[in-house]
Amino acid sequence: MSLPLTGLFLAAFAVGTTELIIAGLLPALAADLAVDIPTAGLLITGYAIGVAIGGPILALATGSLPRRPLLLALMVVFVAGNMLCALSTDYWLLLGARLVIACSHGLFFGVAMIIATRLVPPGRQAMAVSIVVAGITVANVLGAPAGAAIGYRFGWQMAFWAISALGIVATIVIALVIPRSPPEGDPRPASIRTEIRVLGRPAVLLSYAMIILGMTAFFVPFTFIVPILTGVTGIATETVPWLLFASGVGGVFGNLIGGRLGDWKPALVLVVVFGLDVVLYLASLVAVYDPLAMSIVFFLWALVGFSFTAPVQTRILTAAAEAPNLASTLISTAFNIGIAAGAWLGGMALTAGWGYAELPWMSVGFLAVALVVAIVAWILDARAGATATGGQPAGRSAALHTRAD
Repeated sequence: MSLPLTGLFLAAFAVGTTELIIAGLLPALAADLAVDIPTAGLLITGYAIGVAIGGPILALATGSLPRRPLLLALMVVFVAGNMLCALSTDYWLLLGARLVIACSHGLFFGVAMIIATRLVPPGRQAMAVSIVVAGITVANVLGAPAGAAIGYRFGWQMAFWAISALGIVATIVIALVIPRSPPEGDPRPASIRTEIRVLGRPAVLLSYAMIILGMTAFFVPFTFIVPILTGVTGIATETVPWLLFASGVGGVFGNLIGGRLGDWKPALVLVVVFGLDVVLYLASLVAVYDPLAMSIVFFLWALVGFSFTAPVQTRILTAAAEAPNLASTLISTAFNIGIAAGAWLGGMALTAGWGYAELPWMSVGFLAVALVVAIVAWILDARAGATATGGQPAGRSAALHTRAD
């Protein structure tokens, strides 16, 4: 991993940790700020709303700014926001600080992925994107649990101070190792009309659809994975954290594998991934009653499931290469829509009388649709490739590496 990509990974790890850490600190926060648990839970809901709405608005407002200074400014906002969280003695102040961080979150990942793809030679874009995304997945595996442990040992405020320190380190690394201008130069800023127009391209729309469908399918059962594993499969409660850790590791490796394969034929990789996912979720309908079989399937859910993230995001960055700010920022929005939809639909199914063991049926349905979408994307890519020089879709790598006039 190059030093510039390492800097982006560290920053993504810090941002991912601050998003995920609240769940582990919720009881302590609620008690200290004198609010009930549901009210404290709005610190999570509010953050998701900030990412989904604030990020795209900021993307349009900052589209004319050079990306490296913009990324550094976002990191400064991130550090200041976490310091404000650490200093908060009032619930509403903490919520406000979280909303500020959330608005910068969506734009951060959009800008970071754009920079990452321009730091590598043509044909390595998916790998670069996977390194940025790995920051989030590693935050899920290590960052959030470590932050929660710090919070319970030294107080929840110390967890935010630790994240602030990590953010400062990441900001310094980015400032030192990311070139002031990439080799091809910053592209000419796109107009707001162009930023919006590229969203209507089939490759972009199909990719957003795959993100939403894939994440919905994963989070329908994952939201309720503890009662599934303990109540249906019969796995001991003390074993569940280890299975969650293994699942997180599987997600990290799946993302990196997807990054490696995604630079080959991203649409074909997506077809294979969603096809395997359908098989795995069907298998879980039987495996759920056997501890060993379900443990293996649960690990494979993450390993295979998260291997689609880098290829699908690379498709968006490629298709919207001349106006990527809004398109890349909406990636976070699409992921959050899928996560929220999965949790909500899973809960609705349980309320309607479904059993925990039946939830994967819903995942199979969403994944089947995602597979159809991926096949359509593959066919469109093949047709575009047939008319492009060198067998690649027209403008694929060239658009990502075009010099500004």
